[in-house]
Amino acid sequence: MSRFVTHQPAAQPIIQLRQISKAFGNNVILDQVDLDIYPGEALVIIGPSGTGKSTILRIIAGLLAPDSGTVYIQGQQRQGLIEDQADPITISMVFQQAALFDSLTVTENVGFRLFEHSTLSPQDIQTLVDERLEMVGLSGVGDRYPAALSGGMRKRVSFARAIIADPSNPQSNPKVILYDEPTAGLDPIASTVIEDLVRDLQNADGICGTYVMVSHQDSTIRRTADRIIFLYGGKVQWEGRVEEIDTTDNPLVRQFFSASTTGPIRVVH
Repeated sequence: MSRFVTHQPAAQPIIQLRQISKAFGNNVILDQVDLDIYPGEALVIIGPSGTGKSTILRIIAGLLAPDSGTVYIQGQQRQGLIEDQADPITISMVFQQAALFDSLTVTENVGFRLFEHSTLSPQDIQTLVDERLEMVGLSGVGDRYPAALSGGMRKRVSFARAIIADPSNPQSNPKVILYDEPTAGLDPIASTVIEDLVRDLQNADGICGTYVMVSHQDSTIRRTADRIIFLYGGKVQWEGRVEEIDTTDNPLVRQFFSASTTGPIRVVH
């Protein structure tokens, strides 16, 4: 029996993608993709490398514009990018390489948005940073620089940065967290720490319970997903619950999880 809570989707999606297409040059990455994301669910997008998984995360985040199609956030159509017009909810993103500022301390990295865009005092921001660092198991490292941290610790710092919010501005509290390959490059033990943290944050009081993740890692997919989307050839080829991984007869899913070089997924040499 899993110790994790399974979040049941609500009736209305919090994010909707409709007929989303994106190409880079002549390479079509996404081809009229539809996707619904529900409050309280753990959605993991999987598929071979180069099939648009990170691209779709950046479109959801408002960092990349689709060539065509529409993005709805809480029923409102997004116009342009996030820098052009704020979404009705806050969406945070944890990047694959953590994307920390090397010249800033951990405290300055985690509290960066508050230092730059809030009226909170430095002491209040420090308190909030310390609380978030404790949540991700990194108490006492605020004065260190990213170069002094392990890969897994840097990932956790980026988690703390993603979940920090201005208590005087409820709108700043993230309602959705996007994780781009959070366990990439980590050893199995460090990966388990991150997988547990993702679920712990989902179930923590005051932290949003909705996330979308991209991952290649078998253990990460199995331990962090409630629902899975398989993306290949620019389209959603399969959708199912995590427990269906081993029972589906979909040849793409079976080849992916068996790591076989034989099957419908083209092998790039």
